[in-house]
Formats: sequence, structure tokens, C-alpha cells
Amino acid sequence: MPRRRSPADGKPNFKVVAVRRGNTLNQEVVAPKGSKITSIAELKGKKVGYVKNTTAHYFLYELLKRAGLGWDDIRAAPLDPDKGIAALNGGSIDAFAGYGNAVITAHQRGARTIGSGKDILSGNFVWTASDDTLDSAAERGALADLLARIDKAYAYVRDGRQKEYAKVIAAATHQPVDQALEEFTAGEAQRRTGIRPVSAEATASEQKVADAFGALGAVKRELTVSGFWTDRLSAPLRKALAS
Repeated sequence: MPRRRSPADGKPNFKVVAVRRGNTLNQEVVAPKGSKITSIAELKGKKVGYVKNTTAHYFLYELLKRAGLGWDDIRAAPLDPDKGIAALNGGSIDAFAGYGNAVITAHQRGARTIGSGKDILSGNFVWTASDDTLDSAAERGALADLLARIDKAYAYVRDGRQKEYAKVIAAATHQPVDQALEEFTAGEAQRRTGIRPVSAEATASEQKVADAFGALGAVKRELTVSGFWTDRLSAPLRKALAS
């Protein structure tokens, strides 16, 4: 086995080598059942929960901007997903920005969507590899093969096996199978899940997110994210995806 270098100098010893394209549904700002709030603009002066340093943090910031508001126009309350839902149901926050199971649970309890990140988020979920892996032709090939198999697995599910996959999702999210199937189908209709090599577009999208977190103070120094990305896996990945 090759020796794994330690980033003792504080510099990252890995790079982004691919992205998994996926849907951006269930990324929402929700108001609780019975709330009179119907839009992001109405959040001015309100207490809004959000999951800090996540997609929820980012799309809430962007939604506020689109509504003519700044981050300081709300009383932002960082909360873990479970605590956010509890606070929403208990009335200690006026709205909550969350994702995934938290949003599903909120809707099950009568919450209403007042803003969505579906057209704000890129749907790019990054895959990284260590510098040591990238320095080995054999390991680059093995990683490309793994990612191509994952891509084919999603295609396998789409090829008439959605109901079986929905049963797995429903068991994990504690929701009816039909609802899980509907959400999976809607997600694949919005953006098919699949593995893709890195691209200038994907890098630029992450740079926009980094800039937003810089403006929020979550990132303490200016970042040029292209330095964290590499196309060293792209050639073997394209070959593996085409095979």
C-alpha cells in the first residue's frame, strides 16, 4: 500500500475529481402549520432557523437577497435539523431552512413551503481523491471504475426498478412508499442522478458558494476553489462511463 501523506503543513492533500449530479428538491424554507407567513419577504424581523454551513445556509442567504433582504434583516438561529423541526413545531422559530428528511417531516406536520433552493443549488455533490491516489495510475483507474459503477447503478434503478428503490428510501425516511416513489420520480425528472467529470461550470458554481460563505463570515479568507479541483481523473472516468 502506498504511504498516505499527512497534511502537516495545513494544506489539503486531496482534490475534487468528479461530481455526482443530483436533484435539488426538498431544500426549502418552511413555515409551520397555521403561520400567516407566505413569502421570504415576510421574514424580515422574524426568527429563522437554519442548518449552519450547509446548503440550507446558502440558499436561505440567496433567497433573502432575491427578496431584497440581507442576512441581518432576520434573526438567524443556527439549529441542527432535528432541533430545527422541534423548534418550528414548538413555535420558538417563525421559519426553518432545511433539507431532506427534515423538510419531509415538516410537511408531514403541516408546514408550508415559502421558499425553495431547487433553482439556486447546483445539484453537484463532489467526489474527492487523495493526492496519493491521483499519483497512482492503478488507483486512478480503480476509482474511475468505482464511480462508473455507481453511475450505472442509478441507471439500473431508473430502468424499471423505482418501486423497489422507493421501498428502501421509505424505510430510511419513515414515509409511505408511494410518497417516496413520487419524490424519487420527481427528483429524477428534475435532474437525473449520475457521475460526471469535473467541469469549468461546476467549479464556477462552487466558487459562487464560497463567495457567499465569505460574505456571511463563515469563511474567514478569500478562497479560489479551482485550486481544490483537478481533471486528472477525467480521462479514465470518461472512458469508464462510456464502457
